[in-house]
Amino acid sequence: MSEIAGAGTPLAGFAVGITASRRAEEFATLLERRGATVMHAPAIRIIPLADDAELERVTAAIIADPPEITVATTGIGFRGWVEAADGWGRAEELGSALGASRLLARGPKATGAIRAADLREEWSPASESSAEVLEHLLAEGVEGKRIAVQLHGATTEWEPIPDFCEVLRCAGAEVVPVPVYRWTAPDDQGPMDRMIEAVVVGDLDAVSFTSAPAVASMLMRADENGVLEPLLQSLRTRVLPVCVGPVTAAPLEQLNVATTQPARARLGALARHIAEELPRRTGRLHAGGHVVSVRGRCVVVDGEVRTVSPAGMALMKTLARNPGRVVSREALLASLPGGGGDTHAVETAMTRLRSSLGAPKAIQTVVKRGYRIALDHVETESDCDTDEPAVHARVAVVDGGKY
Repeated sequence: MSEIAGAGTPLAGFAVGITASRRAEEFATLLERRGATVMHAPAIRIIPLADDAELERVTAAIIADPPEITVATTGIGFRGWVEAADGWGRAEELGSALGASRLLARGPKATGAIRAADLREEWSPASESSAEVLEHLLAEGVEGKRIAVQLHGATTEWEPIPDFCEVLRCAGAEVVPVPVYRWTAPDDQGPMDRMIEAVVVGDLDAVSFTSAPAVASMLMRADENGVLEPLLQSLRTRVLPVCVGPVTAAPLEQLNVATTQPARARLGALARHIAEELPRRTGRLHAGGHVVSVRGRCVVVDGEVRTVSPAGMALMKTLARNPGRVVSREALLASLPGGGGDTHAVETAMTRLRSSLGAPKAIQTVVKRGYRIALDHVETESDCDTDEPAVHARVAVVDGGKY
């Protein structure tokens, strides 16, 4: 048990999933400093194509006939391209060809990679959006122009990003796609399977994504495991999906999963955004004279984080989704890990839960019916004109979902 310190640890008691494969340790540290418990499962593995025949062929074609315009979409991709060319002994030739081209960078990371190669970009959008780069090109006119586009990995059915190259072709440009790397699922899918399960059962308060392929990879794995719909339902209701930007969020938004994003697509901004959003979205129950907040893996009672067993968390989440209403022993039994057919297991788990909470009056036993959260009665001005006081549950969001 620990007491929430305040502004320095706004995420105390919250559990956050990280799907990033790069800079995951740095991101985890940012969240842990704010009090969060972190679960990490890399969603993708980036495979450089230094030995790829297609990339070598395209590079040779660009050296032989430099494009008028080159679009760099990602920092890691552009650097990988230059490193691959260096491995073939053609980095200087590629640099000369790109130096003769007008270089456009999608964002700061791509800009940094261009400058690291001793090149200079002509333009980069403030929004860091591929769509704005496309609008910029179409506005100036691309008919008859030869344009090289550094691709940012394979796309899947869950990455509904407009085909940048195809739009340019339709506008009359000759497009040279540059496939610098591709992504695939991690060799060990165990961590991702465990994270998917944690999302489905609500053991996480939020799950974070830093790329559209990471989203697609999780969706693909959930589909393979036969739990895609339960995963999506949990993301829609009780586990907050946080994305670094709109491109990353697009696959989820396409599936009617509302996401939240920081103003700037940076890891630091993402960590700060999570620290602001989770406390704001998590509702509080006023029950038995206590203020109770149910989180992914713990319950906070009067500002103190209370560690609760998996069985106790299952009971508490079920009760919290029905604030003030009686939940039968049979329904509570069905929520317990492993289930079973003896409601005595519910009584045993309930005794332990009350002990863990240190607030036994927060959960009321209703004889022969079941249990309920004992919401406090709050008298309002409208109640004063009546003989019957009203019960007002001061609950906006419980367990990450709306009730």
